Amino acid sequence: MKALIKSIAVAGALCLAGTAAQADDHSEASSKKQTLMPEAEGPRAFMEQFGFSEAVIHGNTVYLSGVIVGGGQDGTLSEEGLESTFEYLGSVLERAGSSWDDVIDLTTYHTDIEASMPAFSAVKNRYIKAPFPAWTAIDVDRLFSPGGVIEIKITARVTPKE
Repeated sequence: MKALIKSIAVAGALCLAGTAAQADDHSEASSKKQTLMPEAEGPRAFMEQFGFSEAVIHGNTVYLSGVIVGGGQDGTLSEEGLESTFEYLGSVLERAGSSWDDVIDLTTYHTDIEASMPAFSAVKNRYIKAPFPAWTAIDVDRLFSPGGVIEIKITARVTPKE
């Protein structure tokens, strides 16, 4: 069963990159929440199975679900792997009407914070510029996806219209 969950988690995470988002408007009289879901069947089925959205837009705030970054075959973290994750996160922000400049809070979970911080900080600093968002980095013993070394969760504002 663990192997199946690992395969589903890794396949779901890999399929998410580069997929278009579909907004599901769950608006009612009392709520204006919108969710973003992938259009691709595999990633969408994964998210529906576990009951979460790629992102939620409520009012002027965008909440991105955590995205797990895996280590290489030897478990080490590469800047290339992080770069593709940040590109994917940027695409979700864009589809939600936001950008890296609008990030107000960054929360990261690290399975080995000392080992992952140099590569993570180098890549993060290519995307996130001053004025910097709030950032909390937390060391954890494991993530949902086996082999995952970092999980990145973002809160951003919707880009103000001119």
